[in-house]
Amino acid sequence: MKKIYIVLLVILGIFLLIGVSAVSKYNSLVSMEEGVKQAWAQVDNQLKRRTDLVPNLVSTVKGYAAHEKEIFENLANARAKLAGAGTVSDKIAAAKGFEGALSRLLAIAENYPDLKANQNFARLMDELSGTENRIAVERMRYNRSVEAFNKNIKMFPGRIYASIFGFSPATYYEVAEKDKQLPKVEF
Repeated sequence: MKKIYIVLLVILGIFLLIGVSAVSKYNSLVSMEEGVKQAWAQVDNQLKRRTDLVPNLVSTVKGYAAHEKEIFENLANARAKLAGAGTVSDKIAAAKGFEGALSRLLAIAENYPDLKANQNFARLMDELSGTENRIAVERMRYNRSVEAFNKNIKMFPGRIYASIFGFSPATYYEVAEKDKQLPKVEF
């Protein structure tokens, strides 16, 4: 009779250990997932700051490059897509499109020496440059959070707990292939 109690206590102890481990791992995964969401919120804040700055930049450039109507329309469309994106993946794709349109606007600005000397343009470019740096830092932090979270749910025993509790990998914010090309600078 005592052996049965000992066996039952050992079995109960094993189940208790597994339960405590599961709760601990679940809490860890929730904490990491929230860290990814918080890091994305910071990226999102900086993307919003950028989209708020761009209309001022566009209006300054429009006075000098009124005939470049298509670039302004593309930028407005890209900004609208970014504002309307719902998921992180959609926002990343929209941000990449916005970055492409913005780089075309800046390339146009290079063709207008008077514009580059304009104080409003210079101030806006400084603001935009600072924002781009902030975006780069927040993107790096976001990707680090994603990496830690994804590693945790892909490695053993996290993989088991992630599948049981329904955690899925987060999306990295990666640079588009066309943006990896060195820009062509002409004088």
